[in-house]
Amino acid sequence: MSDETNGVTADAAERFAIGISFGNSNSSIARISPEGKAEVIANEEGDRQIPSVLSYIEGEEYHGTQAKAQLVRNSKNTVAYFRDFLGKDFKSIDPTACHQSAHPQESGSTVAFSICDTTSEEPNTVTVSEITTRHLRRLKQSASDFLGKPVNAAVITVPTSFTDAQREALIASAKEAGIEVLQLIHEPVAAVLAYDARPEVVITDKLVVVADLGGTRSDVAVIASRGGMYTILATAHDYELGGANLDQIVIDHFAKEFIKKHKTDPRENPRGLAKLKLEGEATKKALSLSTNASISIESLADGIDFGSTINRTRYELLANKVFAQFTGLIEQVVKKAELDVLDIDEVILSGGTSHTPKIAQMLQNIFPETTKILAPATSSTAINPSDLAARGAAIQASLIQEFDKEDIEQSIHPMVTSTPHLRNAIGVQLVSTSDAEDSGAVFKPLLNTETALPARRTAQYEVPKEGGDVLIRVCEGIREVKVTKPEPKPKEEKPEKKEDEEDEDDNDFDSDEEEEEEEIREVIWKVSKPIAEFAIKDVKAGNKVEVMINVNADLGVQLTAREVGGKGGVRGAVEAPKAAENGSV
Repeated sequence: MSDETNGVTADAAERFAIGISFGNSNSSIARISPEGKAEVIANEEGDRQIPSVLSYIEGEEYHGTQAKAQLVRNSKNTVAYFRDFLGKDFKSIDPTACHQSAHPQESGSTVAFSICDTTSEEPNTVTVSEITTRHLRRLKQSASDFLGKPVNAAVITVPTSFTDAQREALIASAKEAGIEVLQLIHEPVAAVLAYDARPEVVITDKLVVVADLGGTRSDVAVIASRGGMYTILATAHDYELGGANLDQIVIDHFAKEFIKKHKTDPRENPRGLAKLKLEGEATKKALSLSTNASISIESLADGIDFGSTINRTRYELLANKVFAQFTGLIEQVVKKAELDVLDIDEVILSGGTSHTPKIAQMLQNIFPETTKILAPATSSTAINPSDLAARGAAIQASLIQEFDKEDIEQSIHPMVTSTPHLRNAIGVQLVSTSDAEDSGAVFKPLLNTETALPARRTAQYEVPKEGGDVLIRVCEGIREVKVTKPEPKPKEEKPEKKEDEEDEDDNDFDSDEEEEEEEIREVIWKVSKPIAEFAIKDVKAGNKVEVMINVNADLGVQLTAREVGGKGGVRGAVEAPKAAENGSV
């Protein structure tokens, strides 16, 4: 079959797919190298993080960094921060981010921009869908030029908040750009996939928080990774929190310095403010890499040149409240998922703002030591946060580009992707038959909560030291967080002060009191519902038993247990319940 529409081929054999991260501030493109590794592709200017900006001068289109530079001199014909307008009604958008570029306008039932995109001096009304098509076309061309082969398909990442209307509008715009959208995947899932696809990684059950900290907004999600299958448990969004907030702190700091010296505010002049914005963003990025950064702007205001420096310590003090907002959003989504920070195995920082070292360092203080904080400032093996989404999309594109369109649509249909999940963990207790009170029985989860069904897990467990007959109890477990408060220490009596001694310590009365010890918090398991019991006889002391649990989609359970290295074993089955509330067991 070779059906072609707008340059898009439907034959899987003729597809050449890439991954596209379409961000509100920056976009990136990635492919799978001949060695099988995901790589972010540079455009013709050498940029791997390509600003999602288009600018027009006398009918010539500028894209990316060149277009962003036009925000100073040609802001009215420069379109930026337009992704989130796609597929939305004009009355529902927030145009704040576009105040220094072409302003969005209402055009029928959609959003548009009035720009001079031809040699004519009369402005044209260009819809956000057309702007998106032009942007995607330029990304496609950059990828084709880099790879030396026409790109005609892609997997594109979208925020978890994207509505069906926005997804349809994006697919339509991509089609107009000559790109067949194989799949739209959520940005946090793409970030987890980028990490899990590394050859050295061993896939395990884990709970992951993905914080996508972008230029104009922040999105955080909690994802349950169970046997390589991802389930989004909770999301949180802040559409007014992003790198722009940190840029503004740097802008205000230098503007105040300029005012002190020259008694004029450069922010009151549109061109001066645009210059400060560009240099402020560059300074913020420099402070993520080094401890000092300098700024130099020609003719900032009233023809006066401006230069100054700022160190990281000063910057972090000024931005402390904004950093607290980022970490607060992450804590909020953990609570929304009805979890505790102790439950989280990994925190992945994604997006350009994640390069800021202070954010990762603050998260280290919030989460326990056992939680991996995957960011450049805290992990030497961390992937560039700006590359994560595109790399994940490229990995997914490489997996499905050989499939027929119908097969792809069937595999991502809700009937396939919406499966029942375990509400409670299923695990085992090993009990020596000589232990009448089960004093040594410890619950060990084998299938964790939120595991998509059907699922199968196998694990080996050490038997009680004395060996002999071992009872294997399969049961449900409920996780709880145990909080132990330290006992208050008795206060030491202080010697009475003499009358002639001044009360110098009155203003610092807390200094003599010892700091209270932090409460101890730990995860414990409580057995709630037994599923099955069976015994293995004459197990050798110090040996292990292997247990396999298989849970069907209908919640039926099959069990197998045997002594490692021994002969035979036991099998059993538990029938599925007649009805399961909300598809959970």
